[in-house]
Amino acid sequence: MNSLEQLQEAEQALLKIFSGIDHKVKQNLQRVLSAFRHHSVGAHHFAGVTGYGHDDLGRETLDKVFAEIMGAQAAAVRVQFVSGTHAIACALFGVLRPGDEMLAVAGAPYDTLEEVIGLRGKNQGSLIDFGISYRQLNLTPEGTVDWQALSHAVEDKTRLVLIQRSCGYSWRSSLSIADIEKIVRLVKQQNPNTVCFVDNCYGEFIETQEPTHVGADLMAGSLIKNPGGTIVTAGGYIAGREDLVEAAACRLTAPGIGREGGATFDQLRLLFQGLFLAPQMVGEAMKGTHLTGYVFDKLGYPVNPTPFAPRGDVIQAIKLGSAEKLIAFCKAVQRHSPIGSYLDPIPDEMPGYESKVVMAGGTFIEGSTLEFSADGPLRQPYIVYCQGGTHWTHVAIALEAVIEVMGNG
Repeated sequence: MNSLEQLQEAEQALLKIFSGIDHKVKQNLQRVLSAFRHHSVGAHHFAGVTGYGHDDLGRETLDKVFAEIMGAQAAAVRVQFVSGTHAIACALFGVLRPGDEMLAVAGAPYDTLEEVIGLRGKNQGSLIDFGISYRQLNLTPEGTVDWQALSHAVEDKTRLVLIQRSCGYSWRSSLSIADIEKIVRLVKQQNPNTVCFVDNCYGEFIETQEPTHVGADLMAGSLIKNPGGTIVTAGGYIAGREDLVEAAACRLTAPGIGREGGATFDQLRLLFQGLFLAPQMVGEAMKGTHLTGYVFDKLGYPVNPTPFAPRGDVIQAIKLGSAEKLIAFCKAVQRHSPIGSYLDPIPDEMPGYESKVVMAGGTFIEGSTLEFSADGPLRQPYIVYCQGGTHWTHVAIALEAVIEVMGNG
């Protein structure tokens, strides 16, 4: 069976899955439209202000719309956030104080948070540098949250629990909303004052609820991932309990300024429009992950998630087994990207990452992982992580070429 026939078989097998994704897209879009309508979003909200950014009606309305969509008391959606990691760092530094403990409950955090915490690097002003202790609950051998350990892990000094929703660069299932709700319940039973914080990167609009709908106190993410709808040029967000959002915003700006400042640099139309497009773009990306997982499972490669398994984010991981295959995979994706198709991905050092990383990222927004991209660290067992896709048909076209290069596992 050639690559085209393999993809056609996959498309037929996934028709029911695709239909279910379309139904979720409709539910999420209804939630977005309801919030836009409730806050009377109009063209006058697209005009930003300059300088300090005081009294920016569009920015203030966007915060309210975003908070309502996310089931949160408040939100801060800002182009000043450099990345999801920056938004997460602002949340952590905003909430935690010297002597506090942060507990990660879903295993090791994503590579880019290691230096924020202080697990790598020295004297950079990490959490550990400021006297904040760190502890983590490792995953079970099956790659799931250790529920038994979690049921008695929270202590009086545990100020914040870090819940990383996405698998990141680990071989585990991404957390579902039901998983997050269970974590929050177990934590609050032990210490009601512990803040449940969710790294929500890659997870927005995957399900019909967000972590803040089910009890999470605070969450953060990137606008060049899911909620930017592939058209927002930069930024991130924080959403949750109002006092915690304000504390995080004070780390982004300064105490006394918080959410009241920050010019929007004529980006408001894109921010609103990206949020409107986000459910549809996420739905297309989810179809692409199902297609990729199905095809490579048939080729004999270990995949995570497995075919037909529920998704918790827009990432599909494939265990390729060698550096050569990882690089070849990324090169084939790059050749079928709309931007920079003539480039060859080369493994290199990346800020915040422990290992060299090879990335295929022929995207319109640099680093956008809601657009179709693929990357992976050059370390055993050489896993490639495919993300995003503005339409699943683009993923299918790229996969046809990838299959020809990769062959069977």
